[in-house]
Amino acid sequence: MKLKLSDVRAFLKRADMLLFVLCLAASIMGLVEIYSATATMSSSLVYVQLSAMLIGIALFFLFTVIDADIIADQWPLLLVTELLLLLLLIPFGMSGNTINKGWIRFGPVGIQPSEIVKIIYIVLSAKHIAYLKEYRNLSSPLSVLQLVAHFGILFVLILLVSSDLGSALVFFFIFAVMVFIAGVKLYWFLFGGAAMAVVIPLAWNHVLSNDQKARILAPYVPDLVDETGYGITWEPNLAKMALSSGRLTGTGLLNGPQTQSSGIESKHADYIFACIGEEMGMVGCLICIALLTAIMIRCVYVGLHCHSTFGMLVCMGMAAMICFQMLNSVGMCTGLTPVIGLTLPFFSYGGSSMFSTFAAMGIVSGIHFRPKPSQFRTYSSEF
Repeated sequence: MKLKLSDVRAFLKRADMLLFVLCLAASIMGLVEIYSATATMSSSLVYVQLSAMLIGIALFFLFTVIDADIIADQWPLLLVTELLLLLLLIPFGMSGNTINKGWIRFGPVGIQPSEIVKIIYIVLSAKHIAYLKEYRNLSSPLSVLQLVAHFGILFVLILLVSSDLGSALVFFFIFAVMVFIAGVKLYWFLFGGAAMAVVIPLAWNHVLSNDQKARILAPYVPDLVDETGYGITWEPNLAKMALSSGRLTGTGLLNGPQTQSSGIESKHADYIFACIGEEMGMVGCLICIALLTAIMIRCVYVGLHCHSTFGMLVCMGMAAMICFQMLNSVGMCTGLTPVIGLTLPFFSYGGSSMFSTFAAMGIVSGIHFRPKPSQFRTYSSEF
């Protein structure tokens, strides 16, 4: 069957092309800065990022076509998949250039399962919360226990199998935002806060490694964890220097002293925002933040106008994911937050992050593609 031009026009009219253009603009800007930041490194990094971007674009349109409700109806398979992806890190996990054992490598290609699991978790949680809200009491102890158990298992599993505190915190933020927006009673958040006051000291003493503790403390008491300034605070200090030296318009691509040096090892990943600040200046930083903020706002807009509890929660979960990673990435480069290895969505080097984030935005586009009338908000399959 031939694809008619009118069909393409109809598809483009219904798909969220504004969201796509924002994502494409952000990824292209990120690709340009990665090219500059890796000019003195392997040129293959740019090709890997470009390949991931092209795969991501294909996934964006694929998930625009696929109904998210149909995906969510396969929740048993999705639940097994997210657990299996994380458990594969036990025998096959590799650390790369960090202490996190969060990558699985197939020759030269590396996949970070937590990036994929984040998307699955958002869809599963939205399905679960929507069902509980529709057919049960969302704030009942049993309902809250189910939601906490799902989140808690993934949170603990990520810490145990990969020591990836950054990804674990993303899950926590997504979970908190989704249950808050869904309408879980405030007293559960107060109870959760009290529980965290008990758990955090225990985790600090018995779960976190000394390196993780040092990374958390470094932005706030640098002299305590790195007296010489040549240890764990070295890269963050260079990143702040790069960010501040760019001034209004930057030094220009391929001209940033810190960006073009070897002092910042992960300049194309964790510290990409600092490189943007040095070579593109405050103007580049503001464009970067504006693009990501616009993407978040668009996700929220689609969620508020989809007339579906499930669709709304999916969109809010995706927006929360982008929000936390953006705030943390910017904070890492400005010395406000610990360096915990999170990517700046669409900008940082990382194939898994790139194609999974495009896929996430494709799911949002799919919700925009087929808004459901309020009378069809029921969920036939039990969770």
